[in-house]
Amino acid sequence: MAAHRTSSLKAGSLKAVIPVLMVVVLAACGNAESTSQAPRPVLVARAGASSGREHAGLTAFAGEIRAREESALSFRVGGKLVRRLVDAGDQVHKGDLLAQLDPEDLQLQADASQAQLAAAEAQLARSRADHARFAALAKDQLVSRSSLDQQTASLRAAEGEVRAARAQRDVARNQSGYASLFASADGVIAARMVEAGQVLAPGQTVFSFAVDGEREVAFALPESNVREFQAGQAVLVELWNTGGPPLSARIREISPVADPSTRTYAARASLAPEYVDAVALGQSARVYIVGAGQSGGLTVPLSAVQRDAKGRTVVWIADPKSQRARPVLVAAGPYSADSVPILSGLKPTDWVVVAGGHLLHADQTVLPVDRNNRPVQSN
Repeated sequence: MAAHRTSSLKAGSLKAVIPVLMVVVLAACGNAESTSQAPRPVLVARAGASSGREHAGLTAFAGEIRAREESALSFRVGGKLVRRLVDAGDQVHKGDLLAQLDPEDLQLQADASQAQLAAAEAQLARSRADHARFAALAKDQLVSRSSLDQQTASLRAAEGEVRAARAQRDVARNQSGYASLFASADGVIAARMVEAGQVLAPGQTVFSFAVDGEREVAFALPESNVREFQAGQAVLVELWNTGGPPLSARIREISPVADPSTRTYAARASLAPEYVDAVALGQSARVYIVGAGQSGGLTVPLSAVQRDAKGRTVVWIADPKSQRARPVLVAAGPYSADSVPILSGLKPTDWVVVAGGHLLHADQTVLPVDRNNRPVQSN
């Protein structure tokens, strides 16, 4: 009887426990499902970038953002600067008045040239009248042929003097107009070299002017390996005072002559047009160029390189926009102690998973973060 009661109690206890266990199991399954759907944080870095702010496998040079077209604005005549209408940093448009010289002396010269032209024209009128009178007399043989020839020569000389005086008058008028300095194109005043009240020589620089449009990076290449670089070569540009991915550019020109003091060769790299608004004139930058022997490839940390099920070399790429990870087949060069050169398969703008790639599967939801544990932004 007691045994039967004990069995009944155990059966009742089991019936009470089973629903609780089912609830716990279902809850655990639900948590596992929600956990699997949560994005997995992954550490990423730009292809070609090593730890910190340096780029592995790339040679770095200090550079400065400059305008594609730069010019030194100056007056074509000398004089005292009486008005300066713009300052450094001002945006100007083509035809805007920038500065003025004292026009009084130039106007006096123009007036004097006009008076000389009037005198020459009066002399020409008298010479024409004398020539006409002598021609009529010579027709009636009242004067000699030599006298007529002399009057003809005087007429030609008077005509030449008028032409010379007219040219001098035009030059004086032009110089009077040169007292005003106008903007030659749309752009920005990069620097101001003078102030109102100064007496300027002809051609003395008043403003440094940067024309709107393309932007470039000016940098210097060492004499030792300048032959390793050439125009048209792709480079990466990293701005010092702003975050974000490096900007793509191409070397536009390399000076054929070394600077006599630094023994370096001046070079310029043109930024892509979409980066014009992202940079500021005078901004400091680093220019990264794939060095000789790198076969034009990029370098990634050793931890970023994985093997797939078929034994092929892959690198995991994370897309910040879709928050998906995918493996990419790459061609790797010789392995070093902590990095691997990637000869093909990657672009400089790719976000490479540098840690945890062996735990990922294709099209997995991920949360790309940088080395400062900050989520990366899509391009």
